[in-house]
Amino acid sequence: MSAGGSGQAEADRGESGGVRTALAGLTTRGRSFLAAGIAASICAYVLGQSDLLRVGLLLAALPLICATVVYRTRYRVAGTRRLAPARVPAGSEARVHLRMDNVSRLPTGLLMLQDRVPYVLGPRPRFVLDRVEPGGRREVSYRVRSDLRGRYPLGPLQLRLTDPFGMCELTRSFSTFDTLTVVPRVEPLAPVRFSGEAQGYGDGRQRSLALAGEDDVIPRGYRYGDDLRRVHWRSTARYGELMVRREEQPRRSRCTVLLDTRGGAYEGAGPDSAFEWAVSGAASVLAHMLERGFSVRLLTDGGSVVPGEGADGFAGTGQETAEAAGLMMDTLAVIDHSDGTGLSRAYDVLRGGNEGLLVAFLGDLDEEQAATVAKMSRRSGGAVAFVLDPDTWVRESTDVPGPGERHDERLRLLREAGWTALSVPRGAPLNGLWQQADRERSGLAAVSGEASA
Repeated sequence: MSAGGSGQAEADRGESGGVRTALAGLTTRGRSFLAAGIAASICAYVLGQSDLLRVGLLLAALPLICATVVYRTRYRVAGTRRLAPARVPAGSEARVHLRMDNVSRLPTGLLMLQDRVPYVLGPRPRFVLDRVEPGGRREVSYRVRSDLRGRYPLGPLQLRLTDPFGMCELTRSFSTFDTLTVVPRVEPLAPVRFSGEAQGYGDGRQRSLALAGEDDVIPRGYRYGDDLRRVHWRSTARYGELMVRREEQPRRSRCTVLLDTRGGAYEGAGPDSAFEWAVSGAASVLAHMLERGFSVRLLTDGGSVVPGEGADGFAGTGQETAEAAGLMMDTLAVIDHSDGTGLSRAYDVLRGGNEGLLVAFLGDLDEEQAATVAKMSRRSGGAVAFVLDPDTWVRESTDVPGPGERHDERLRLLREAGWTALSVPRGAPLNGLWQQADRERSGLAAVSGEASA
């Protein structure tokens, strides 16, 4: 049997190996028939019963003949697999479509189709395909679902061949597999507008361009193809050559999302853990800001970023935005706890320049790490921190009092450094915290404006 689409099926391995493979494929019924036939033949030889000998030989020969026929069967079957979609959020379902095409001139027998899937996606799907005519096809599908993000291999496909008597079953495998990517959940966020960012936020980007003017006042020499309407006559008379106004290159607003992945900063595991909330929150902010036209960048505590992004992060419109979002979601799908204990590497990356808006998702902080985070706001146009409260995330119930003084002290330190820092209790909706951060920052801007007046 050969296979196409999803790869080639396993080939035969010699005559001796083929005999062992055929005998190993005998079912319980086939082994029982073979044992009964051998026993009847021995008894017939000892007792001298020729009729019993014929019955014994028939019983022993039937499973052997079935095994030989199944093993020698040469079906040319092409198998394909299609995922719809290939990238799904955690907790959502994807459908896997399988298609088997009989590309030979002979009809197939009864086929049992099985696809290998990880246990977290559900039970292993099995299908029984009836006789497939020459040139015919059969299509089946099944659903997979995972509450845990990650990349999961699907396949390879396996075909089980059996004879009409159920004496022998042999398995033929295809060689390739597909990958299902389960990305973090993305929560829709309200289009809020933080005030006070150096590079603008939301509508502030258009406002900054209007203040700067459409054209730069610094002229440059005329180049072939320049629009003559952009000729700057005063500079032309001054320099004695044709000069044109330089077009301003609009500066795109930037946003950096800092995700704290330190293993010691979070407790618990599973889809409802604090770390999974932080990963989902980072994914939501990245997708939201990218849709609004920002250049976005994902930064971890180890100082690493998404492979392939530029110095200013990902930016684009239309298809480029979708591709950038997909690449960042693929990175977040497989991100895990780091072995680091501090945030100094992330600080070294951030202090290199003005990073625009900074949104941080932080776990438990000690005094040294809180001081490092506090310094991160100096080179940003605006800093918002979501600090997970370890006391509420460890316990199932938040009614039991616990030591929260250290957590409150860390929040106070960040706020004094210019952060809009919010405590994240267990199960808090991100969109509500997002709007609360906007209200708090707007209030701080209003207070500072009154003080300066």
